[in-house]
Amino acid sequence: MTKLTRRQTLAGMGALSAAGLIGMPAIAQEKTLIVPTLGGVWEQFWRSTIAPAFEKASGAKVTLDVGNGRVFGANLRAAGVDKPPYSIIMTNEVFASGLRKEGFFEKLDLTKLPNYNDLYPLAKIADGFGATGAISPIGIGYRTDLVKTPPKAWKDLWNNEEFKGKIGLYNFANSAGKMELLLASKIFGKDQYDVDAGFDALAKLGQVIQVDFNLSTALSSGEIVVAPFDFGEIARLRKQGLPVDCVVPEEGMFMFDQTVSILANGPEKELAYQYADFLLSPETQMLMAKEFFVSPTNSKVIIPDDLKADVPVSGEAMTKILTWDWDFVNEKQAELAERWAKTIL
Repeated sequence: MTKLTRRQTLAGMGALSAAGLIGMPAIAQEKTLIVPTLGGVWEQFWRSTIAPAFEKASGAKVTLDVGNGRVFGANLRAAGVDKPPYSIIMTNEVFASGLRKEGFFEKLDLTKLPNYNDLYPLAKIADGFGATGAISPIGIGYRTDLVKTPPKAWKDLWNNEEFKGKIGLYNFANSAGKMELLLASKIFGKDQYDVDAGFDALAKLGQVIQVDFNLSTALSSGEIVVAPFDFGEIARLRKQGLPVDCVVPEEGMFMFDQTVSILANGPEKELAYQYADFLLSPETQMLMAKEFFVSPTNSKVIIPDDLKADVPVSGEAMTKILTWDWDFVNEKQAELAERWAKTIL
């Protein structure tokens, strides 16, 4: 049995209260929505807070399917476009982009998503086929005790000599690694598609520490002193006592994102729309900001003063987040992965 912390218990109570404000119509109790979700702390929070709040608001039952974008995509492709196991999915846009192109998703019926109108332009994506439900902006994280000259721009990774040999990067298997390539292409080449310039620039960084998922361990040990970091992870490390900070680079940020999509042939489509609107509501967006330090995608959410240090990117700052052509990346996935393996040390 999961033992809830005081914070989770209070958050759950807040979610249940918030759900009453959303005013969803109740539906038959026997309706069940299968909700794909990430594992770990995300699964715990969905079980303790998000799922119960939606069940109370909708009268339906929620069954969680724990995995990741690769797993959810494999499940959908195994079942086929006509008989998907899910009615709704929230996953990284790099995965959503491929599934969308294969015909799994429908264009959103915005009459069923009133909260869509309040999303930042950044979150209204794919010509109406998706909405961003969660954003973790990525800036430059660094050790304040091991860096004399704090970074201000991505170009500092190349220009600041004290960073040499102590730079961390996500590898190409992670969506952040792909964004690192597109960012370098944009900064040092003509645009994000100029990957020749991007690879040339990344090669000039010299020896770097690459990881698929966790850069925090290397930053904590001092093996690296600077790396792309989402602001939420830096907030968690700071609360653990590590002397770290994260800055918004002059050239802009990139992001970990979660796209909400509706399956064209999902078994519980109406319930899926209710759940999608629930996720995009100010109440749920605030709950996620407090729990995971993600930046709300609903523009009506005002970050309180006591949370601004942990969630510094909101409002006007959202315009500083860069976006990418994931169709381009997916089409050239094998070629780019091979070049990365040969180029990045």
